Amino acid sequence: MADSAAQDGSVVVCPHCGRRNRVPLAASGKPRCGNCHEFLPWVVDGDDAVFDRAVEETTLLVVVDLWAPWCGPCRLVEPALKEAARKYAGELKVVRVNVDESPRTAGRFAVQSIPLLLFMKNGLVIDRLVGAVPFATLEQRVRAALSGAEASASA
Repeated sequence: MADSAAQDGSVVVCPHCGRRNRVPLAASGKPRCGNCHEFLPWVVDGDDAVFDRAVEETTLLVVVDLWAPWCGPCRLVEPALKEAARKYAGELKVVRVNVDESPRTAGRFAVQSIPLLLFMKNGLVIDRLVGAVPFATLEQRVRAALSGAEASASA
């Protein structure tokens, strides 16, 4: 079920100047603060209706977080994802997809365990990470994906 928040994007606070900015669900560019013009963390909620737009209408690395609100490990990985989006602003986009509300997307990627993080570039999955992981592990995978290096899919 697509809601207006998923269709429009989300509001983020600029980590540099504190101004609130709307970041779009999809865009060909990179979101910047309207006040200080620094890159903004790009974290949006997606669903079945907007998934393709959210992950394909960008040149950035996209980390798709397949999660559910009842999942404890999913809640543990959320702060690490937000930190990665902040640290790699301008290079990384995070798309959060609630699997309970998006069964088509969950089925498309054969989700059997959550949280499941998909690292996508140009609409293709280049790496997968299952389970709640510390920020250091997530960052290692993000760096590998950004550099084009092969990341281990065994974790």
